[in-house]
Amino acid sequence: MTTLIPVFGDQLSEHLGSLRDVRRKDAVVLMVEVERPTRYHKKKLVLVYAAMRHFAAALIEAGWTVDYVKLDQGDNSRRYTAELTRAIERHKPERLRLVAPSEYGPAKAVECWQARFALPVEIMADDRFVVGREEFARWAQGRSSLTMEFFYREVRRATGLLMNGDAPAGGRWNYDHDNRKTPPKGLNFPAMPAFAPDAITREVIAMVGRRFADHFGDLEPFGLPVTRAQAMLALDAFIRVSLPRFGDYQDAMLAGQDLLYHSALSPALNLGLLSPVEVCEAAEAAYRSGEVPINCAEGFIRQIIGWREYVRGLYWLDMPGFREANRLGATRPLPGFYWTGDAPMHCLRECVGQVRREAYSHHIQRLMVLGNFALIAGVDPKQIDDWFWVAYADAYQWVELPNVIGMSQFADGGRLATKPYAASGAYIRKMSDYCDRCRFDVKQRVGPDACPYNVLYWDFLARNRAAIGDNPRLTNIYRAWDRKSEEEQAALRASAAAFLDTLEPATGGWVR
Repeated sequence: MTTLIPVFGDQLSEHLGSLRDVRRKDAVVLMVEVERPTRYHKKKLVLVYAAMRHFAAALIEAGWTVDYVKLDQGDNSRRYTAELTRAIERHKPERLRLVAPSEYGPAKAVECWQARFALPVEIMADDRFVVGREEFARWAQGRSSLTMEFFYREVRRATGLLMNGDAPAGGRWNYDHDNRKTPPKGLNFPAMPAFAPDAITREVIAMVGRRFADHFGDLEPFGLPVTRAQAMLALDAFIRVSLPRFGDYQDAMLAGQDLLYHSALSPALNLGLLSPVEVCEAAEAAYRSGEVPINCAEGFIRQIIGWREYVRGLYWLDMPGFREANRLGATRPLPGFYWTGDAPMHCLRECVGQVRREAYSHHIQRLMVLGNFALIAGVDPKQIDDWFWVAYADAYQWVELPNVIGMSQFADGGRLATKPYAASGAYIRKMSDYCDRCRFDVKQRVGPDACPYNVLYWDFLARNRAAIGDNPRLTNIYRAWDRKSEEEQAALRASAAAFLDTLEPATGGWVR
């Protein structure tokens, strides 16, 4: 019996469920490079296509028959369903077997395949995640509040990670309070390994350069891991070199420092080159051996089995409505500087510039600079969501959409976050050196030279009071607003309006 096994571009795991318990001589693995209307960052395209081609080569070496359709292959329609139809005609399989796609739209599409192709279709759950979709739904059922911290603790108990019996290692569940230090000047951050492109990757780079020259971002230099072996080397380097100091400075931002002590393993994780459990076990082993302090190991592990698993569960719980959420009624077009990098503030220039170069920035740059600005400026959440989806190498809808729509833009009205992550320039000044070279004065509260984050912050609170004014975490902030005179309130809002009037919207169809 011939089994056709479609493997999608973010399922590049040798332990993929659909590859288990199948005789290789009776199966054909189908991999197709498709072209989507979204104009992804050039490095994101190189990463995905190069990783797919390397994975296909590894499967062939392991004895699998692989039907691989390259994007620039002359007869490739570049549409998945059309290429699957042609593969069925070629191989005449008796069944299809696949792991469910990670995103809502494709997952709904495969549910129609059995009727469309008149073949048995086995759709398997993606067990590369620690918590299954149904398991998360059971956890969420009946809860008035889906607090990530409580979910995280249950995952810790279930996995045994950083547990001493029934108690958390070190006596505390969460060491986030210890992870907000401002790095001293002159701190020497390590360089993480970059992987020189081999012949396969160079071929992909050339193809992307030809076909997608007008897409966002820089194409080269390219050094992301595109194989399992490279991803394991990157993991080992992070555990040995950066994790011992990761926790202390994980919220810090410094001009010219793209990584600091962050791992940048999320692209490899989200492709399937690494598993979340093995990554967490490596961090725990380093803690148990005394090489890594508890705050660093716990902070990193919480990102993986806490936040990553949580946002995936919430995505599937709330789709398809999640994509349409706009509780604050934000409608401003996305400013063009998110694409060009020509932003008025140094912090935004620094972060957008890094994303243009690397298709990456760490979580505080995403949340408290890029996302925070869109939130307090009142940008349409769909437009900033599209930007993150296009711009980041690790962005798949299941992880990106909850983080942007929920965490960053509060468009879900507090389903995910307990308060809007809005902040003035004071936060950026505390956690970065960006303000040192900015033409605006972060200490000024109002006027043409005041940091725009300052005036936009108060304007955001004022215009959204009906929607968020009763949030208990904002009580003291609104009291501070109410203590301001009417003249000061008016001046702040006038300064915000004047600044917003200077913003040019994005043009040129960057997304579609």
